[in-house]
Amino acid sequence: MRLIIVGCGRVGSTLAIRLVAEGHDVHVIDQVARTRRLLPENFAGCFHLGNGYSRTALEAAGIEHADAFVALTSRDDSNLVCARTAKETYRVPMVFARVYDPRRAGLYRELGIPTIASVSWTVDRIHRMLLHRHLEPELTFGNGETVLVRSALPHYLTGRPVADFDVEGEIRVVEVTRAGHSLLPAHGTLTEPHDVVTFAVAAKSLGRLRTFLDKELGT
Repeated sequence: MRLIIVGCGRVGSTLAIRLVAEGHDVHVIDQVARTRRLLPENFAGCFHLGNGYSRTALEAAGIEHADAFVALTSRDDSNLVCARTAKETYRVPMVFARVYDPRRAGLYRELGIPTIASVSWTVDRIHRMLLHRHLEPELTFGNGETVLVRSALPHYLTGRPVADFDVEGEIRVVEVTRAGHSLLPAHGTLTEPHDVVTFAVAAKSLGRLRTFLDKELGT
């Protein structure tokens, strides 16, 4: 997969290094030459000096053939312009942008650009680590409003229908792993010993989910 990352700061360089190690074709763009030092000397991707919304720099990075584009500069306005250029001008299939001011996240969503909100993501992450440390999310959506959580089911919940754990608009069982095999539960599926259950949960309802599990976890 060809990926373009605009912004070679700590986040951008770390992401680029990881993606290159996984075998992807990675192109990093930054308008400050010294940021290249954050990439290893043997970096197998490409570093381009230039502006992240300059057609010259973008086309040098091969944006016409890019599968994904990530705007990770230190400025919201720059990230928005870069992301819009990639999405609207070059029709890159996957476009993401970092946003520092959570109030601007709605603007990105209106444009169909998923965001990584530094402040709100960090606060949500710390909150979960402090209060819901046994419910580590497998995956988050939007700006962390909805999460996927997997948990071994406590023995005292064995034999109950998975539908018992659903709370409209807050919690839903979306998958069960049983004896090493995954299944999508029907409404009447009963839980069995040693089931591992995947819940889709509104982040604000993690505490409610935890009440199902705390007795077994001993917290």
